[in-house]
Amino acid sequence: MAISLSRWPWFRRWFGTRSERAAARFLKRLGYRILTHNYACPGGELDLVALDGLEVVFVEVRSTSNRDIERTVASVNREKQRRISLAARHYLAAHRLEDRIGRFDVLIVCWPKEVQSPRIEHFPNAFSVIG
Repeated sequence: MAISLSRWPWFRRWFGTRSERAAARFLKRLGYRILTHNYACPGGELDLVALDGLEVVFVEVRSTSNRDIERTVASVNREKQRRISLAARHYLAAHRLEDRIGRFDVLIVCWPKEVQSPRIEHFPNAFSVIG
C-alpha cells in the first residue's frame, strides 16, 4: 500500500525542508550566494533567493520521492509562477534591489527513499515574470 504524503503533513514539511537544503548546497557548489530561505510576504513565498554574479535569482524548489520528474516540473504552473512573480517584486522592493536583474530558476529534487543523495535537475531562467 502506498503512503499518501498529503495525509502526513509533518513528513511533507520534513521532506520539503530536506530538499530545500539539498538545493541550497547544490547552488552553492555552482557559485551562487544564498541570500534568503523561505521568504514569505502577503503575495506568496520564495523558497530560495540567491545571487548568481550580479543577478538576483528566485528559486522555486520542488521535491519528489518518485523517479519521474515530469509531473513535478508541471506543478510550477502559470498560477504558481504568478505568485512567485508577486513575491519576487515584493522582495526586490523590500530590499531596495529594483535596479537589479532578476530571473526565476526551478530546481527539481528527486529523492527516492532508497537512495542517499538526491538527483537534482536545474532549470535556469525557467519562466518570465507573470503579472
